[in-house]
Amino acid sequence: MANRTAAALVLRDGDRAELERRVRSSTGAAAAAQRARIVLLAADGAANQVIAERVGGSRPMVNLWRGRYAKHGLAGLVDQQRPGRPRVVDRAKLIAATLVPPPKSLGVTHWSSRLLAARLGVDHATVAGVWRDYGVRPWRAETFKFSTDPELVAKVNDVIGLYLNPPENAIVLCVDEKSQIQALDRTQKTFPMQPGHAEQRTHDYVRHGTTTLFAALEVATGQVTGICKQRHRHQEFLGFLKHLARAYPDRGDGTQLHLVMDNYATHKRPEVRDWLAANPRFRFHFTPTSGSWLNLVEIWFGIIDRQAIRRGTYGSVADLVATIRRFINGWNPRAHPFIWTKTPDQILDKITRKRKHVSSTGH
Repeated sequence: MANRTAAALVLRDGDRAELERRVRSSTGAAAAAQRARIVLLAADGAANQVIAERVGGSRPMVNLWRGRYAKHGLAGLVDQQRPGRPRVVDRAKLIAATLVPPPKSLGVTHWSSRLLAARLGVDHATVAGVWRDYGVRPWRAETFKFSTDPELVAKVNDVIGLYLNPPENAIVLCVDEKSQIQALDRTQKTFPMQPGHAEQRTHDYVRHGTTTLFAALEVATGQVTGICKQRHRHQEFLGFLKHLARAYPDRGDGTQLHLVMDNYATHKRPEVRDWLAANPRFRFHFTPTSGSWLNLVEIWFGIIDRQAIRRGTYGSVADLVATIRRFINGWNPRAHPFIWTKTPDQILDKITRKRKHVSSTGH
């Protein structure tokens, strides 16, 4: 008798669409979606016990929200103000205290919720809640660095111009080196992932040497051309340029290769400039000083590090190089274009705002 279907709940005009939207919403609160499901199932005539099982609640909860909707409509699905003592915490004062560095006597660099709560005489959960509401996170710190390159504006326009509007008959390649990649061998066997347990490995390792990955990312396709070298000198860079010349042979159609790279001294050696003069198909474009983040191959270096290198175990440098080669061979068939979205003006405006902000704070 407990599961007998009750009379279907009657929805008010236009409410079904809004309830269905709340159920589908990926940004709304989980409680709002659950209440909307209860009302919709009740409107379809489902029994309270069935509804409770489907939404992961209890029959009293289903009865509560059915009754609240029947009496107040959609407004009844909103939490009512709970009885009790009204809030007495001065939120503005709490945030102001957060923005002041802790006294030196505490010996800490930033506030924790418990330290500040003890100083203000409130509960630490209150402090944490106010921080959450105001988006204040004292435990986080970010870094920045201003470029001192006198040609900053010209180089930003040049590089981003290649990304957003490359010349006709041009292939844009982002080139860089990931140096000193270590071939680390764990001292114990790695335990594979199991249900309920992450992969486990020892902290101890043995170093078997390093390699340097020279890579060129084709912006339009995401394809990567790369080779590993033992050292990181202009001789190895010249060898990589010759490797690129073979990977992108001259087909006589006037196609030029535009290479984006940083200001590392190896890239500007006389031997490299001589090779560039003898190979007019190649054109170099340098990112600003301290602006290597403009080079899209840096994103790909992060990908290969996370997905292939960091968690690997290598008995030799040859094993490490083989792993890198396998990743590149597996990457290229599934590669995708690397799309830059910010204009040069947007980048330069952000740099200007940051500089003004730092100046206004007296640093």
